[in-house]
Amino acid sequence: MCCCCPSAIQALFCLWVQSGFSKGSVAGALTFFPPEPPLYEFERCDKDGNALDDDEHDENGEMVEAYKDEHGEEKGELAIPTGAAPTVGEQSKKRNETNNNDKKKKKKQKSPAAQLTERAKLLRSRSKERNARDKADAKAGVTYTLRLDPRLPNPPSYGAPVEAVKIPSKDGTFIATVVYKVPEDHVTPETKTIIYSHGNATDVGAMYPLQAMLVQSLLCHVVSYDYSGYGESGGVAMEANTYKDIAAVYDYTLKNVAEGVASNIILYGQSVGSGPSCHLACKNDDIGGLILHSPFTSGMRVLTPSRALACLDIYPNINRITKVKCPVMVIHGVLDEEVDISHGKAMHNAVPPDLRREPWWVKDRGHNDITEGPGKMAEYLRRLR
Repeated sequence: MCCCCPSAIQALFCLWVQSGFSKGSVAGALTFFPPEPPLYEFERCDKDGNALDDDEHDENGEMVEAYKDEHGEEKGELAIPTGAAPTVGEQSKKRNETNNNDKKKKKKQKSPAAQLTERAKLLRSRSKERNARDKADAKAGVTYTLRLDPRLPNPPSYGAPVEAVKIPSKDGTFIATVVYKVPEDHVTPETKTIIYSHGNATDVGAMYPLQAMLVQSLLCHVVSYDYSGYGESGGVAMEANTYKDIAAVYDYTLKNVAEGVASNIILYGQSVGSGPSCHLACKNDDIGGLILHSPFTSGMRVLTPSRALACLDIYPNINRITKVKCPVMVIHGVLDEEVDISHGKAMHNAVPPDLRREPWWVKDRGHNDITEGPGKMAEYLRRLR
């Protein structure tokens, strides 16, 4: 379902009406695509370090099953063993079963509007359950351990512990956060801390290898978090919630990682992560720097340069970048087909001249592959230094 087809427009309109004319709900349906199931989990432990049973262990399974139901997918029948030819009766029976299954699938198929509405309800329900559990965990002193999905490659080890924490935001949502610290014997008063806001279709589990590489190569702390509605975070994915998320993560980082030195904190926003990063940077004059990786000028401008739908626009980065008070570096792939490089160049040009740092226009790379290929990771790390 693309956002240009009539059924999609009808679905978005219905969602807009049912959400009480909430621009955020419509923008969220178009913008946020958290991995389902997530590529990590937080193992819960009591005060004595004993693992706790996860009462939400089937939560992600419910999401996957709901998705399958929406698309009419069913489990296939067992195949006849090789070498055994089906009889006429078996063939007739199989045809009847196939016809019945086709009818069931047609009945199960729902309109785009119904799909979006059901998904929104399911996400809100999951959010309430997750928030209630996280509040109880915080009260009981529960701690967390990061467990990566086995589908991911074995992560590199950089000789320092990785902390998994849940940070409460002002609205009571708890934000799943992973803290990578430089080994103590390498920490200095000038050690930087990167707060990393990732893209819209990934999570902190998938980002683990890159974050570990940054810590090891740049000798900086890295704080990576999942937006509301992503992974182990509570809440629902919406533009306004991402602002609350990064504000909570910043406050935690300033106190617990950067030792109160705001100028040692660097905001890093990749793709949709450029939105919350620009929002915080234009409001906080003490931040030490801002890195924008494949940023966009605003959410709606990615779809169309027309301002006819400006009332539904989100993340007006092009307006906010003019108000930052810290150095800004822009990274963008020349071959980017998701967010055209013109967005990155416009963002770079809008930065106050004295705060612009040399951009990196990556000639042979697109939206998600800037560090891939011979020598790319080394050049990426060199430029970040």
